[in-house]
Amino acid sequence: MPVDRRPLAIFLMGPTASGKTALACTLSERFPLGLISVDSALVYRGLDIGAAKPDAATLLRYPHALIDIRDPAEPYSAADFSTDAQAAMQRLGEAGRVPLLVGGTGLYFRALQRGLSNLPEADADLRARLAKDAAVIGWDGMHRRLAELDPPAAARIKPGDAQRIQRAMEVILLTGQPLSEQQQGGRGQPFPWRVLKLALLPEDRAPLHARIARRFEDMLRHGLLDEVHALRQRGDLRADLPAIRAVGYRQAWEHLDGCYDAVELRDRGIFATRQLAKRQITWLRSELDARILDPEQTGLLERSTDAVRLFLGAN
Repeated sequence: MPVDRRPLAIFLMGPTASGKTALACTLSERFPLGLISVDSALVYRGLDIGAAKPDAATLLRYPHALIDIRDPAEPYSAADFSTDAQAAMQRLGEAGRVPLLVGGTGLYFRALQRGLSNLPEADADLRARLAKDAAVIGWDGMHRRLAELDPPAAARIKPGDAQRIQRAMEVILLTGQPLSEQQQGGRGQPFPWRVLKLALLPEDRAPLHARIARRFEDMLRHGLLDEVHALRQRGDLRADLPAIRAVGYRQAWEHLDGCYDAVELRDRGIFATRQLAKRQITWLRSELDARILDPEQTGLLERSTDAVRLFLGAN
């Protein structure tokens, strides 16, 4: 059997508020690791409190690649992440460090390891026409139209998810093929790194839900609304941008629009974060080659350290 001589990499995955960042930082003290963020909100500058971005002192001590690399007005895709992450992994390897990619954005992990099909680029004119149609029949109506053209995609996409409905319709109209079929494509060659996957999956979600509630309340106390107000004051950001649609920011933006009061903001923010965690857990369970670690059980650090030591061949 041939020896796998690919360089090593570690994926540390888990739902929001599961303790990924703290564990990654501790592991980087024990092993020659370099940290790369896998988070669709942390790429944006100015999204700090609501994105639970590590503070400046933490980032100074434990540098993370791919944090604060985009302005909130700029798009950032899974394909962009794949390109940027591979470049960061290459740099870490050349510096004698093993990349440890930590985060909860499953699409980014998947795009990196498995690749993405060659979907068409965004078409501004077509998007404008789709937005015009949506203004007439609503995004629920656009979702019903999508269900006629691409039932599998419509089953995955919620009726209120304007961004993903728009993209699915755009792909169909540009290519004549459903998005669900084109997404079956992927990387033609093996991933250039040999990967250890560690997945933080709690069997009992009650402690996770309690942390989610405490963390969102802490975000509100520490200035989430001020942060979102400052983003609004720029004048070039809209509620439908991916950065502003991030969990917590979307609810705060709507609250500042007068859609609901502070009590409902808290409840909606916590609920949306719990729903995000649920989706992340569902995706992680599909990663059959991941080593499952329950973050609520004692000995998490020891079990993680043992797994990394064995993978790296360290003493």
